[in-house]
Amino acid sequence: MKVLLAEDEKRMNRALCEILRQEGYDVTAVEDGESALDELESGVYDLSVLDVMMPRMNGYVVAKKARAAGVRTPILMLTAKSELDDKVEGLDSGADDYLTKPFMTAELLARLRALGRRNLPTGDGSLTFEDLTLDVRSAVLTCENGQSVRLGEKELRILEYLIANRGRVLTREQIALKVWGYENDSEYNNVEVYMSFARKKLAFVESRCEIKALRGIGYELRCRDVR
Repeated sequence: MKVLLAEDEKRMNRALCEILRQEGYDVTAVEDGESALDELESGVYDLSVLDVMMPRMNGYVVAKKARAAGVRTPILMLTAKSELDDKVEGLDSGADDYLTKPFMTAELLARLRALGRRNLPTGDGSLTFEDLTLDVRSAVLTCENGQSVRLGEKELRILEYLIANRGRVLTREQIALKVWGYENDSEYNNVEVYMSFARKKLAFVESRCEIKALRGIGYELRCRDVR
């Protein structure tokens, strides 16, 4: 699970990175609000931990701007402020949870696990969009017309990412990072290859949905108008 950590205090940043990595999280750490917003808008993170008091942009503003841009990544806000009004401001800005410093490591990890569960598919392990249902556990894509097909691993991850970010255009770089786990020029051609495979699976189940390529920008899952 990919986690964005935004904390400007260097010792705290290093300590939290170590804790999260020991728990198996794939952590990217930044130390200012503008960098945090840039990372969040990439759409590749499953969870984010934002400190409130950061240079260049505070955590409240980062959360507001991220939500305004359509970012759905769960946000855990960290702050030294414990007043009710501060907590309300954090939640109203778009944060999903709020943890006051100092905190126990066990509580931080428990809150992240809870937020991670919110970001999972529905209880039956499925994601839906228009006439499609994607069963993530069995890797089966089903159309409301009854047609279904089993997906390969990369096709599954691509369609899962597109459905979870419906209404957003995802760049080839974002998809490569999310599906393959790192940025590498050799992987960009793979994105196009597996996007073609995913399109064929959509056609096979006769879905109204299509993966639209926006030249020079990226890809978006859309539903064709049926007249």
